[in-house]
Amino acid sequence: MPGVGKLLKQAQKMQKAMEAVQADLSAKEIEVSSGGGAVKVVVDGHGAVKSLKLDGEFLKEGAEVVESAILEAINEACAKAKSESEAEMSKITGGFSMPGLF
Repeated sequence: MPGVGKLLKQAQKMQKAMEAVQADLSAKEIEVSSGGGAVKVVVDGHGAVKSLKLDGEFLKEGAEVVESAILEAINEACAKAKSESEAEMSKITGGFSMPGLF
């Protein structure tokens, strides 16, 4: 069955490409701000929060305002990371969705 060998080689090539993309996503930094720049969040390409910075003056606002701005920034950063991750993986898989990959 010569087709099986070719299929296995393609799968190995795809796996190596996926590993490279995963490494690139780990190194990528996506920065988002909210609250007029008072909250800055940096996530990696997988959506893991790497840093959170708050303007000292902004902390004088009410807790609900600060909490809301932080959540907004984190959610936006994670959404951007997910979108970029899906776009990169789609390049490898040719748009074929494979559950559990991203």
